[in-house]
Amino acid sequence: MSTKAKTIKPEHVAKASTKNAPVSTKHCIELCRWLRYKNTSEAKKMLEEVIALKIAVPYRKFVRDIGHRAGMSTGRYPQKASKEMLKLVKSVEANAQGKGLDISNLKIIRILANRAPTPFTGSRHRHGTKRSHIELEVMERRSKSKDAKDKKEDNKNNQTHPATIETKANLNEKPKNKPQS
Repeated sequence: MSTKAKTIKPEHVAKASTKNAPVSTKHCIELCRWLRYKNTSEAKKMLEEVIALKIAVPYRKFVRDIGHRAGMSTGRYPQKASKEMLKLVKSVEANAQGKGLDISNLKIIRILANRAPTPFTGSRHRHGTKRSHIELEVMERRSKSKDAKDKKEDNKNNQTHPATIETKANLNEKPKNKPQS
């Protein structure tokens, strides 16, 4: 069974990534799942509320020994990871603005976190070894009114072909009076 894949034009997409961020990969994975397919303005607001300890991030995968939160089953307040994600969302918005995209219509289409290489620290208890790679990709959502306008313009451009303009001009001309012999 084959499915038709959507083609995304690269001129409507902006990307940002961070390598070796000193945050827990597990927290980043849960944050990525929570923020995926959200608007960037909504994502920034949610992350700021997590940093202020107002909203807990629901945990679905890494739930061992995690307590329940109000209004959800398990959740935490990953402040450090939220700060890194907030920086990344602001960065991708700046990249989108540099490409000329409309910042108010950006939607997160791809966000993921991977484990980065563990640094060799010389301490006895190996502190500071949490590292993550985070990637973020946003796409400019087009409003329905813009799509309708674009379709109308395409139809107008297809109808006003130069050859048809010439024939219409020839038909609109008045016939010249020929001298009768």
